[in-house]
Amino acid sequence: MLDDVKNSDLEKERVALVGLYGPETTRFQAEEYLDELALLADTAGATPVEKILQNKTHPDPSTYIGKGKLHELKRIMEDQHIDAVIFDDDLSPTQLRNIEKVTDGKVLDRSALILDIFAARAKTSAAKTQVELAQLEYLLPRLTRYWTHLSRQTGGIGTKGPGETQIETDRRLIGRRISVLKDKLEKLSKQRTTQRKGREDMTRISLVGYTNAGKSTLMNALTETGVFAEDRLFATLDSTVRRHEMENHSVLLSDTVGFIRKLPHNLVESFKSTLDEVREADILLHVVDASSKMAHEYIEVVEDTLEDINATNKRTILVFNKVDKMDADQVSDMKREYPDAVFVSAEQRIGLKQLENSIEEMIELDYSQHTMQIPVSKYKAVAFIHENANVEKEAYKGTDVELTFSINKKDFKQLSHLLDTIGANGEVV
Repeated sequence: MLDDVKNSDLEKERVALVGLYGPETTRFQAEEYLDELALLADTAGATPVEKILQNKTHPDPSTYIGKGKLHELKRIMEDQHIDAVIFDDDLSPTQLRNIEKVTDGKVLDRSALILDIFAARAKTSAAKTQVELAQLEYLLPRLTRYWTHLSRQTGGIGTKGPGETQIETDRRLIGRRISVLKDKLEKLSKQRTTQRKGREDMTRISLVGYTNAGKSTLMNALTETGVFAEDRLFATLDSTVRRHEMENHSVLLSDTVGFIRKLPHNLVESFKSTLDEVREADILLHVVDASSKMAHEYIEVVEDTLEDINATNKRTILVFNKVDKMDADQVSDMKREYPDAVFVSAEQRIGLKQLENSIEEMIELDYSQHTMQIPVSKYKAVAFIHENANVEKEAYKGTDVELTFSINKKDFKQLSHLLDTIGANGEVV
């Protein structure tokens, strides 16, 4: 049983958490997974009061945990006055129906819980649309479960054969609504693409990481802006973009929704327009909660999710956050394991300068050195170089100006258009 519930939690829904362990998942991992599920439940506004683990090779196809364990769960729910039970995996409609029948209580699976949190946290029109789409796509194959009450109806006027007819009606309505939402998201995606085109001349950096790794706190620490940050899962759903001035470069930082183990596929699909910020970024800052026992697994989850959204093969800086919560030996061990990573505490503002230096070093990889002799008459090109490049030398030679400078690939392409043609020796021809 969990620790005694605080008085302030008495009015919250009391929930039990259920998970499995076996050949592919150790008991330690399963316990960590239920700890995360407890955080999710707390974020959703419930109070976890019991954790139940079952040792099984595979989930039972009809009850997930087996009939014996299910009746034990029912007794625990009655003894502990538990309102609902949350499972750490997705349940089939059959499993949901059978578990509800035995426990006579509310039953949720992991996806339903995460969708509920997203629905509560969605603030903007885009986020609300994305969440609604994911919820409807989750609901569609489970409609039969929501109409089981019809089988208990007695006869009478207006009750002839409502079951399947009503389900099919709902399926059509939901299908239409899904089409409307997809069209809306397509328009939002085009708007965002247009907005990003206006920022193509700047280096774009996207913060990614497991939920609650401290991405928003790190963004606030770097940019000194008031991006919403909270020590809870999924504090950020919408992508936020801020300009950041460093010693030698200006960049655009974007903070997006955090990833999580077993993130519902419907959510990944519906949030793709938001995650375009990640796909089209020049550099990724992969933020990891260094103090977590599951840090290695969190890294794998994020890498797998990046692969799912086609955002791999990008230059990435691994940023271990929350080092203030670790002792010196733990930090040293992690530095030996990840020698190229940067170690920071966003909250305590530790290591931020080192992180900026790493970012600037990576940006410099996109820069090339040029010496050009440009006619003074092409003053727009000269002004562009001074504004967007690092000018090292400048000398006037008659009606020309000779410039030695370093410039990134994006700006050099724009400069080429301003100069019309650039010869092999760097002269404008």
